Amino acid sequence: MRSRLATRPARLARFALAAVAAVALTATATATATASADSRSDNARACATNDLTFTVSEQTQAGGYLLVTAKAKSGVTCSLAGVFPSASFGSSADTEVSPAEHGVSESVTLSGSTAAYAGINPKSTSDNNGRQFDRLHLSVAGDEINAITLGLPRTVTVDRPIATNWHADPADAVPFSS
Repeated sequence: MRSRLATRPARLARFALAAVAAVALTATATATATASADSRSDNARACATNDLTFTVSEQTQAGGYLLVTAKAKSGVTCSLAGVFPSASFGSSADTEVSPAEHGVSESVTLSGSTAAYAGINPKSTSDNNGRQFDRLHLSVAGDEINAITLGLPRTVTVDRPIATNWHADPADAVPFSS
């Protein structure tokens, strides 16, 4: 009887040791798989407005629009989400841009000379209404506290402005009005 009781704790110890070993193997396998996946994925942090430099140029395609180009500042690598920029031409709500696209685009990783592009159509209506502006207030969506003000190439008439998402190719940043 005594030997039977002695073997029970030994069996429990072996079971506990096996359980600990299984947990350790699972944790090691998970860490290895995560590290492997991370080495293939884009690990760049999200861009903030202050991480970027912006330029605005005038384009003639699609009836004319403003092409905003964003580049990372020297030494910065960040990911710009494929959503439309937070932008307005003035301080009233009717000068804020609305999305020209209905979905989210691929994020763009910015570093060095890589750029992201968003197209802004200041006037998506076909009537003669609108107000004149020569500046654009712009920020990365979610970072409105750090908005910057950019001078426009010329004064534009603004009425129901729309903007595309950020894209890696400027050809994808043409804001077509519906």
